[in-house]
Amino acid sequence: MDVLSAVVTALRTGRPRSARVAWPAPWHQRFAPVPGAVGVQVLLRGPCWLITAGAEPTPLAAGDVLLSHGGPGYALADSPSNPPTGPACGPEDITTMDRYVNHVTGSGSEATVTLCGAYELDPARTHPLLAELPTLAHLPAQLGRHADLRAVVDLLGSELQRPRLGGDAVLPALLHVMLLYALRAWFDEQPSAGRTGWAAALHDPATLAALHAMHRDPAHPWTVAALAAEGGLSRAPFARRFTALIGQPPLSYLTWWRMSTAARLLRESDAPLQAIAAKVGYTSEFAFAAAFKREFGAAPGRYRTRA
Repeated sequence: MDVLSAVVTALRTGRPRSARVAWPAPWHQRFAPVPGAVGVQVLLRGPCWLITAGAEPTPLAAGDVLLSHGGPGYALADSPSNPPTGPACGPEDITTMDRYVNHVTGSGSEATVTLCGAYELDPARTHPLLAELPTLAHLPAQLGRHADLRAVVDLLGSELQRPRLGGDAVLPALLHVMLLYALRAWFDEQPSAGRTGWAAALHDPATLAALHAMHRDPAHPWTVAALAAEGGLSRAPFARRFTALIGQPPLSYLTWWRMSTAARLLRESDAPLQAIAAKVGYTSEFAFAAAFKREFGAAPGRYRTRA
């Protein structure tokens, strides 16, 4: 599993939510931040302004994508002069049962239609890749850019507009894909000259090769030298480059990732502790339990019970 796929898969919790919503004019909706959650908003049609604290309102165009992650929240409105209406909306307000729309009008004008989604991640295990995202990223629609993201937006919008058999399986899968494509698009949009941290790591062949290796097979007895070989570098230059970009040494990140993977397995499966320990590189159940407790403050069995 590649790095981006592994991050979203291992740290997700609950069920993704999505809706296609019509906003009859006049409207002004606030969106509250939720720790750990990632939100996606796509403007499908109609007038819409992005309103954030401390900045001038920004007009959005059809096809624009917003990717939100924590922060103070934001608002959308058909006009920046309209006052907010109602309480702030959070992921728990998004449903896929009562927000389907085909064509809704209000006040004599066509409604604004948006596609919104919420993806809940473990707030206690925010991956450093996601921690580097801005609290609100704006991906403007550009002809010929991010065709894969536009395609999945069309599919998700169509599925939400006209519910059909199989939707309970299709909607979460499409939302998962849309989130991955939006994250990929944001990282691809970062200018080469200004890339730092994970944005740079995902475009650095040596670091990316080592990350892929750790995510692909966390149970392997990796050493710094073996990871360096994956990236085609000698041990010392690789360790310096990895630490500078990722913010921690290779084996420290490996341990963090192993524990994150183990936590997901404990939450989502009833596999015995010995099997989970083996999947994340521990031949001893005792050693695994000790490492897990250092990371989470609870033994694996107690963590599973609480989860």
